Amino acid sequence: MARGSKRGDGSRMMATRVKTARGRANGSTRWLQRQLNDPYVVKANAAGYRSRAAFKLIELDDRFQILKPNSRIVDLGAAPGGWTQVAAERTRSGRIVGIDILSMDPIDGSEVLKLDIFAEDAIRQITDALGGTEADIVLSDMAPSTTGHKRTDQLRIAAIAEAAYDVAHRLLAPGGTFVVKVFQGGAPPELLENLKQDFATVRHAKPPASRSDSAEMYLVATGFRRPQSAPLDS
Repeated sequence: MARGSKRGDGSRMMATRVKTARGRANGSTRWLQRQLNDPYVVKANAAGYRSRAAFKLIELDDRFQILKPNSRIVDLGAAPGGWTQVAAERTRSGRIVGIDILSMDPIDGSEVLKLDIFAEDAIRQITDALGGTEADIVLSDMAPSTTGHKRTDQLRIAAIAEAAYDVAHRLLAPGGTFVVKVFQGGAPPELLENLKQDFATVRHAKPPASRSDSAEMYLVATGFRRPQSAPLDS
């Protein structure tokens, strides 16, 4: 009997089975089958989003009211652009800067920079793209390539999260918001302590669009308090 899963509108869709083709590894076949049967992939294609990850930000925003009209937003690790698309849509006349070390096609309502956040002049380039001012929101859905070794992967994503906050700390305006991906149980204690010190509120969230078998979750920090000793271009 064919099995089905619910679409976003509550109707049912038939599961698509992918035959293991010659030259395709079993793991690739499983990944392709999961993609074809993922309701968020279907919704993303229908809505014109570049990735299913767009719905993670949509769900986070629906819950925490992050994306306000006319906001200045920096999206770190933006490729292929799903979060940047959502940010541009929901802030309307905001100033959106999507940043990635990978090339990314232009997105209406935003500026896209091919940039390594570890580059010496990264902060200057991002600030210039913001029009010489501070950011209201810094988003980071960045994640390293996983190895399958839990401890190694936790250390890698912890390092990426800390790097994202280093950028956010130097860019955010007072009262700003920072959203960053971490692993469940893998958020660096030092990062959590810094966020609690530097923000009025820090909350954990796992949006429904995040796959249930994924260890990812997000920290949503609001009400940034910029130390007097941390100027924008430091």
